[in-house]
Amino acid sequence: MQIVIPTLDHLPGYIAALERGWSPDSQRGEVAAREELARLRLDELLFIQQQQDREALGGPVTLPDGSQGARIPGFKMWLWDGEFAGVISCRWQRGTTELPPHCLSHIGYNVVPWKQRRGYATQALAQMLPLVRAEGLPFAEITTDPANHASQRVIEANGGVLFERFIKPASFGSTEGLRYRISLVPPEAP
Repeated sequence: MQIVIPTLDHLPGYIAALERGWSPDSQRGEVAAREELARLRLDELLFIQQQQDREALGGPVTLPDGSQGARIPGFKMWLWDGEFAGVISCRWQRGTTELPPHCLSHIGYNVVPWKQRRGYATQALAQMLPLVRAEGLPFAEITTDPANHASQRVIEANGGVLFERFIKPASFGSTEGLRYRISLVPPEAP
């Protein structure tokens, strides 16, 4: 399994996953999947180009409660094992490690259900970290739910350390979350 820059060649697998009921947005589920299908059917090439939006040129992002927040720079990579297997994304604000309240973490990932429990999320995160480091971040924050033990194992396997327990903003349901940090600064040589 490798992470790849989305291309038109990969798009049929992405469409098939959406049509099977998978959603790249675990919070908004089916609604987000329908929106993705509608967007890509309007202009497949533009959809692919928008997967790499390091200048935040796309429109606002829709939050779980339906409200919207300003887009920030970011990019998405797709998990690929000969066919589409999921998505991993990175977002940041230039010149700071801080994120706006409507963006809970620097990295998010989602593996299609029929490819879970194969270590793909762990591999994808490991492959993504050098790309995040290349954007100039000294660390990456990743959030998960307290009950999502699989995600916690993925983060910890990649060097993540629990940084804080927090209450998510109202737009995310005001539920408890866990925020991990992964250092992207190489350790000093002895």
